[in-house]
Amino acid sequence: MKKIGVLTSGGDAPGMNAAIRAVVRKAIYHSMDVYGIKYGYQGLIDGHIEEMEIGSVGDIIQRGGTQLYSARCNEFKTDAGQEKALAQLKKHGIEGLIVIGGDGSFRGAQKLADKGFPCIGVPGTIDNDIAGTDFTIGFDTALNTIIDAIDKIRDTATSHERTYVIEVMGRNAGDLALWAGLADGAESILIPEAPDEFDNVLERLKRGHARGKKHSIIILAEGVGSGIEYGQRIEEATNLETRVTVLGHIQRGGSPTAADRVLASRLGAKAVDLLRNGQSGKMVGIQNNQLVEHNITDVVAERNEINHDMYKLANELSI
Repeated sequence: MKKIGVLTSGGDAPGMNAAIRAVVRKAIYHSMDVYGIKYGYQGLIDGHIEEMEIGSVGDIIQRGGTQLYSARCNEFKTDAGQEKALAQLKKHGIEGLIVIGGDGSFRGAQKLADKGFPCIGVPGTIDNDIAGTDFTIGFDTALNTIIDAIDKIRDTATSHERTYVIEVMGRNAGDLALWAGLADGAESILIPEAPDEFDNVLERLKRGHARGKKHSIIILAEGVGSGIEYGQRIEEATNLETRVTVLGHIQRGGSPTAADRVLASRLGAKAVDLLRNGQSGKMVGIQNNQLVEHNITDVVAERNEINHDMYKLANELSI
């Protein structure tokens, strides 16, 4: 294989640029040509493809977002759209493709692989909701962004003796909420995988207030519901002054942490190795700090599980 392409798809995640850099430089190290495809699958269909050199990825390892940009593409979900994409790949002489993104991006890669075009997936999403890997690119950075925000909110919560509900991202997964809640000592952590009864949340708040606790922090994963509505319910039920912070897209930005830069570099380089070795329809991941590979069909068919021992611990420590 002499020519490969790389694209980022779906929501951006800190560390995607580090993964792009690793793909480009690893491929060039092995005397391969690399083509960057801008705007995800939409850019692939439209032919936004250009060759990349070593200098093309200089000074990007520390930058958030994605140099190749990203976009949603409904057309690619159709057979006609996939054929247009294959025609563009053939036109540019590209023989293999690396897709950096989440489960939706992987489904697209699998469609191309099913049509005989070699594709490898690299998990890039702050949600950490991909099966077959302990961590996805961007999760650690987003987690630290959340923790930094909670630390600041706790200062004002203490000053005004308020209860705060903090809504974090994660789509239908609770990893960001769970890890942030445990790291920041939240009184309650509300995640889709382990619903907590509203009465239990109220009981913890009342118990803390009774022993003289001046403030409380509740972390709510967006997959559970609206933080604003949940905060209103708490205030109505307890008469405790309650404020809500929805952190939003601040969680997706910022310079990637060292952990995300290293993870992205390892996964991007491994993806190139898989293409060089004739593999297709695979996702690279990390488990127990070892690089692994799984069939994309298996990855998208499974649900990533939270660490229930961590969730139990968080509840035990929030007494």
